[in-house]
Amino acid sequence: MKFELKTEKDYFNSSFLSIFLTILIIFLIVLISNISIKLGTISKNYEINYLCKLLTIEKSSTNFKKLSKISTLTSKQKIWDLCKVMIK
Repeated sequence: MKFELKTEKDYFNSSFLSIFLTILIIFLIVLISNISIKLGTISKNYEINYLCKLLTIEKSSTNFKKLSKISTLTSKQKIWDLCKVMIK
């Protein structure tokens, strides 16, 4: 007669592994989303800087429109003030 005893070690290991993988995936999602938000902010700042430099060379209305969309400023004077700060 053969007697076998099944233990629950595999159950605890697999549940710990699944919890660890879930936490790791959530951490990676948060990390990647944080990086993408920061890259969006950096690219927006570079675009504002580029358009301000372009505006000092070529004072066209399309440059003002692009800057007003990006920076949410409506008056040309505020856009000029922003460009003065960005170029310095």
